[in-house]
Amino acid sequence: MTSADAPVRPESPSASSANGDQKHRKNRKRSRSHRRADDDNASANANGTHALAERRSSVSKPARDFRDMPELSPKKKKKTAKASSALSPIDAAADSSLTRSPSPVIDFDGLSRPSLGTRARLDETAEQKAERMERMKGAVRTLLECVGEDPDREGLLATPERYAKALLFFTKGYQDNIRDVVNKAIFQEGHNEMIIVKDIEVFSMCEHHLVPFTGKMHIGYIPNNAVIGISKLPRIADLFARRLQIQERLTKDVANAIMEVLKPQGVAVVMESSHLCMVMRGVEKTTSSTITSCVLGCFESKEKTRNEFLSLIGVNRR
Repeated sequence: MTSADAPVRPESPSASSANGDQKHRKNRKRSRSHRRADDDNASANANGTHALAERRSSVSKPARDFRDMPELSPKKKKKTAKASSALSPIDAAADSSLTRSPSPVIDFDGLSRPSLGTRARLDETAEQKAERMERMKGAVRTLLECVGEDPDREGLLATPERYAKALLFFTKGYQDNIRDVVNKAIFQEGHNEMIIVKDIEVFSMCEHHLVPFTGKMHIGYIPNNAVIGISKLPRIADLFARRLQIQERLTKDVANAIMEVLKPQGVAVVMESSHLCMVMRGVEKTTSSTITSCVLGCFESKEKTRNEFLSLIGVNRR
């Protein structure tokens, strides 16, 4: 008898019950796995873009160490048109936010680099002025005595007062107001070519030895439509020269002041002078001269413009 012809035995109740339980457990596992897969698919669909971005960011971003993160640059503020643009250049110079010079030299009330006691000297009463003069005369008399002179001899009797008045004149630039110097002499002419005033005589006092240095200054600028009265340029030079100075700072002061007052495309200032502190004393070189320059705006950025200015003032004429 073959296995195919063998009679089929009926399953016992206990065996069928066991098989049913096993199938039920398999079905429950299968349904749980299906639900879990559906949940994962739904989550992936909902967060697909975010997950993709996260995966991409891990590649495109730098290392997660905070020390490797670049510093965020501050956001640039949008430039807004200022209402003060309608102001005249001399009035706008009082606002430091409008200056184009690297170091503003015009104070809020028109004074230019006022020293410690400038405003006190400017606002002093007649009694205070007389008191200042007496103190200066006493100081000069003391100096005469210290060098071995007789301040009571005829030739020196009035010297303390004369020198005190002279020193106040030599330093009167501290009290000069640049608005009064310019006196609204700025004109809209639509001119954009180079303007030069050369060979301006300059006399100043060396702040290191209180002796004079003298020379010539050449001032050039390229207007931005507005021009200034040509006599104002020598006046601005005198404003900064009539004080205790050094030539390097004097040159920069004049250039920066013109830049602030006039707002031109560029300013160039060259000064050549002889210093008595190295002629009468020290190295005693009587034929030496010192040349300083300050170039701003287009004179600084354009070599051709700068060379044209230097050629016109004749710096290389020797």
